[in-house]
Amino acid sequence: MHFFALLLTSLSLSASSAYTVSENVEYSRPGGVGINLDAHIPNGLGPFPAIILVHGGGWNAGTKTSNFLLPLFPVLDSTGYAWFTIDYRLSPQHRFPAAADDVEAAITFVKNKAKQYKVNPSKIVLMGESAGGHLVDLVGARNKQGVAGVVSFYGPIDMVEFTKKRFANTPVTKNMKEFFQFDELNDDAWAKLRAASGSSYLSKKTPPFLLIQGTNDDAVPYELAASHMELFRQHQLKSDLIVVPGGVHGVINWEKEERFQEYKPKVIAWLKQLLGQ
Repeated sequence: MHFFALLLTSLSLSASSAYTVSENVEYSRPGGVGINLDAHIPNGLGPFPAIILVHGGGWNAGTKTSNFLLPLFPVLDSTGYAWFTIDYRLSPQHRFPAAADDVEAAITFVKNKAKQYKVNPSKIVLMGESAGGHLVDLVGARNKQGVAGVVSFYGPIDMVEFTKKRFANTPVTKNMKEFFQFDELNDDAWAKLRAASGSSYLSKKTPPFLLIQGTNDDAVPYELAASHMELFRQHQLKSDLIVVPGGVHGVINWEKEERFQEYKPKVIAWLKQLLGQ
């Protein structure tokens, strides 16, 4: 059954479970600097599926409670799952692969603390938006730690294709050069971008992906969504796409009109099909 057929009234966004929230829990300390997450744990016996949420911000900005991320919080509450929203190291102080390493450290932390947080360690999904979408695409595609799935909001999975399309007529942004450590688009730069692309690591280990993309996105071109889906098809991997007609970049901007918010129950339905209740 296609996951859109699972859209039932029982998935109402108003039917969220009661949660206990633990803020600013240190999950990693690279170089002696602590990095924190907020843990949202349902008030029940568990074990629960879990979602690790990764913010955007061009790899050089944003936090685990950024305004751009807030529309997803009630969606996650509505799943009844445990969920964690994380900070990670930002450029230019910390360059690639520091941020990706932090996402992997968060997975390790949640798995190691599975009993404490009432988490089923075999049912962990990564979710990210924008730059966070890129990070979960990469970490999820490699899947060194056995996550069950990835939900990527307008996150580029092929950084070479993204760069060619996004910057075809404009200079590459300073923050992107700083994060990926290149000054010009030469052979070395393209090699770095390939190494930072989830598309370079697609394999039988890659879990199911859900991509969400607005058609009017001027930061991550909409046509990338179709090519991303084709990549998964070529590798015989499971993927689904939710298109947001007229949607620009950022879920915060989708809050302005009701028609842009139809993605919410669809995301919940996809998660329920993948992870169960």
